[in-house]
Amino acid sequence: MSSRTSPLEAKATSENTGRGARRSRVSGIDRALQIIDHLYETGAPAGAYAIAKAVKAPLSTVYVIIDDLVEKNMLARTPDGSIWLGSRLYHYGLAYARSLDFMSVATHEMHDLCRISGETVQLCGRDGDHMLVLAMADGPSPFQVASRVGTRVPLNWTASGRLLVGHLPQAERMELFRRCARTSPTGRAEIDAATLSEAAGRAFDERLSIQVAESDYAVACIASPIVDREGHCAATISIVLPEQKVLSDESRYTEHVRASANRIETLMGWRNH
Repeated sequence: MSSRTSPLEAKATSENTGRGARRSRVSGIDRALQIIDHLYETGAPAGAYAIAKAVKAPLSTVYVIIDDLVEKNMLARTPDGSIWLGSRLYHYGLAYARSLDFMSVATHEMHDLCRISGETVQLCGRDGDHMLVLAMADGPSPFQVASRVGTRVPLNWTASGRLLVGHLPQAERMELFRRCARTSPTGRAEIDAATLSEAAGRAFDERLSIQVAESDYAVACIASPIVDREGHCAATISIVLPEQKVLSDESRYTEHVRASANRIETLMGWRNH
């Protein structure tokens, strides 16, 4: 009679004896997500050594995972050998976006507002302590906007960032801005938590937020909140344009952006708040 252990028995024994150890180990899936998250958060390709150091993983482990993800098109190698996000992630993102009624409705309105205003229009959401550009329609003018889809910036730098937290209780807004407010590249973004909290609440109530040259020189943004049925700011729609246009004809743009936010809420059935 054979005393050999079958593969299934061996696996069961390994799982039972290693159960406690597994709790303290990082799984391959977790490591893969750490690598992808790191690239997403930094917004730039990186070498395997830099990635391993950032996610605090053994270099040998990171090499193996990267090779596997590259083979599956989840990651890609740039000409200089650095690692970047792969095309498969893009296709997943498109499929997810198509499944969301909100993104479908909001993106359609974004393009309409771009056509009407003749300026670049963005949809933005909140990602923790940051504002995230969800979608964007480029205006016909040669004016270039630095913040593309996927850009994350501190909440206090932008008109949309303030709106995204404007529905929160004042104490919660204060604590959030104390934690996340950062000095902007232009040095013009407000960093005082009390001032930011008050401005966020007022902008949300007025359904309008305007910032001029706070995050980028000579760039202005006019944003309105898209408020869900619970009264929370689910996202914002905003016009990004040269600051001189805001100074010369602010009312024209504010009317358009408010109307667009209202239409999105109406189409989503959220206008009961």
